[in-house]
Amino acid sequence: MPDLAVIGAGISGLVCAQRLRQAGYSVVVVEKSRGVGGRVATRRLQGTCADHGACYLQPKGELFSKFVDLLQSRQILKVWTDVVDEFWVSKGISQSTNRSPRYTAPAGMSAIAKFLTPGLDIILNQRVININLTPENTWLLTLETNEQLTAKAIVVAIPAPQAEDLLAPLGKSLLGAEFLASLHSAKFNPCISVMAGYSPDLQPLPNWKALTFHDHADLAWIGFDSSKRIQAEQPHFVVQSSASLAQQHLETQDLQSVGNYILQKAAENLAIPWLKNPQWMQVHRWRYAFPRTPLDVTCLSAKTPLHLVSCGDWCGGNLVEGAMVSGLAAAVEIDKQLRNLLPENIDFLDFLEKLV
Repeated sequence: MPDLAVIGAGISGLVCAQRLRQAGYSVVVVEKSRGVGGRVATRRLQGTCADHGACYLQPKGELFSKFVDLLQSRQILKVWTDVVDEFWVSKGISQSTNRSPRYTAPAGMSAIAKFLTPGLDIILNQRVININLTPENTWLLTLETNEQLTAKAIVVAIPAPQAEDLLAPLGKSLLGAEFLASLHSAKFNPCISVMAGYSPDLQPLPNWKALTFHDHADLAWIGFDSSKRIQAEQPHFVVQSSASLAQQHLETQDLQSVGNYILQKAAENLAIPWLKNPQWMQVHRWRYAFPRTPLDVTCLSAKTPLHLVSCGDWCGGNLVEGAMVSGLAAAVEIDKQLRNLLPENIDFLDFLEKLV
């Protein structure tokens, strides 16, 4: 029986697991997808890759800036651009005055998550469908294959609505009414991402790397994704929908028509007619893309003698950077509840640097 089970192998869950492993705890990570990273996601397709989740990093805090520096030193990240231009329906494209480095991974943004995996025991393609107590007062996790895991403590590192669905059956008497109410209050905006590739002969290519749509009903962002890659063979783009358009299609079975609509709108607004006629296209729906009402805490601890903490970018917001901060905070909180093993004199980034 491991000391801890971490549910979710996004940035928050991986950081938490590594920090607890650094302290000497035995940890197992369970992830429903076939790869790690959560919304730090890369799709491999047509001989290239496209970042259809988090598209770049823009560090703000000292810790995350040092993490980005470490990833740069390992050639995992590089500066992609120092400006993301803006699109306004009334006036078209204008250059943003907000200049600061945006970092991307030439091998795909999922490389950031993979950097955090060495030494971890990770179970992929397995969804936790039920959590109960054993007669010995430990946690019992049931997977969708009916396999079971027991653990002394749990960290739930998934979007708050998914965490609520999983944990609510345990009840207020075990977890506390305030804990469940806090989970319920953290809401997300959805997004639809379209990845589209084009003939290498098309001209002219845009002179921008990325655009933010500020007041568009259907579009939120477009990135010239192939400009991140080393010697890309053909141009490809990632277009992200507005939250309102994604909300309209939360239950749409076939998203290809939605993808075509998004590309058509991008082509019309940007005056790039060929955008609506890709050689290939894939569409991905993110139900929980961006925290809309994040909590003002770095992690959320249940009021139960059986140790359970939840974390993610919905604790504090700020996407990837917030997820990292939340994962570290969850590790500190669960360590306090267990055995206080976290070394105060060993920096987490130093640990990562020596580990990988």
